[in-house]
Amino acid sequence: MVDSLHAMGFKVMVWVCPFVSADADVYRELRKKRFLLRDSSGEPAIARWWNGASALLDLSNEGAAAWFGGQLDSLVRIYGVDGFKLDAGDAEFYVNTIASRPVSPNEQSALYGAIGLRFPLNEYRAMWKMGGQPLAERLRDKAHRWNDLALIVPHVIAEGLNGYPFTAPDMIGGGEFSSFLDGATIDQELVVRWAQASALMPMMQFSAAPWRVLDATHLALVQETVRTRQHFTPYIMALARESARTGEPIVRSLEYAFPHRGYASVGDEFMLGDRVLVAPVLTKGATTRTAQIPPGRWRAWNGVRVNGPRAIEVAAPLGALPYFEVDLPERPRR
Repeated sequence: MVDSLHAMGFKVMVWVCPFVSADADVYRELRKKRFLLRDSSGEPAIARWWNGASALLDLSNEGAAAWFGGQLDSLVRIYGVDGFKLDAGDAEFYVNTIASRPVSPNEQSALYGAIGLRFPLNEYRAMWKMGGQPLAERLRDKAHRWNDLALIVPHVIAEGLNGYPFTAPDMIGGGEFSSFLDGATIDQELVVRWAQASALMPMMQFSAAPWRVLDATHLALVQETVRTRQHFTPYIMALARESARTGEPIVRSLEYAFPHRGYASVGDEFMLGDRVLVAPVLTKGATTRTAQIPPGRWRAWNGVRVNGPRAIEVAAPLGALPYFEVDLPERPRR
């Protein structure tokens, strides 16, 4: 299967977590070696999460960390896996547990983060004091609702300022799985606007396949959004390389890019690098929005040129992602 996916041009990442099912043979092996976190009775602690109940690896134990890393290495060596989505690792799972040496719940998260450094492709959603490292982060699970869509811009900006520039704004439509249970209705407008808000961020990640949950009209709008991202991909990759060198955020607030001009409260726009201003629509039913245009000359997605600083009202029907590029003067013809 992995070979077939590689032949189609895909990279393959495997979804893993630092848990061990208590009904597996390996659990008994790890329990005997004391590679699992313990509760106050001295027995392996059990964490309850969305996929059941599991024991937790004690990553403060060098043997446990080596065992887990070895399992991942074997998937790379034997099956050709390219990297890993390292889920869970949240500090909340480690509260009231006993480790082999004194570490806090947050430090357990950092130890989990260190595992991913050996793999060129990784993704996390929980981290502690690992800023500046080559780790991809996604936001904590968002629900399938408009209020949560409005959070992704300030949250991605905050991650970048904390040293995590390689960020995914959660899965498009929301990554909180409980939002999709029991015949929940998919808000197709929300999926389109979430795709647009994600398109010019470091990563654009789908969970529910859009061709499975959208009608033809809304699917076409998402496909157009992906084409917008493809247009900017070389620029995004250049920003990623520069961020790896300098640590500077890829997604930046207007206040970061244009300090002391009154933009500190702007939480629904962002700069992609220093050249592209993005003003996604984050409100249900909205077909216009106000955009704060910083100083300079800008060229809008629809070809209109705007001089800043000023606030303008822009038309943004469902198919439109408002963005503005720094408008460089045309070179004189020879």
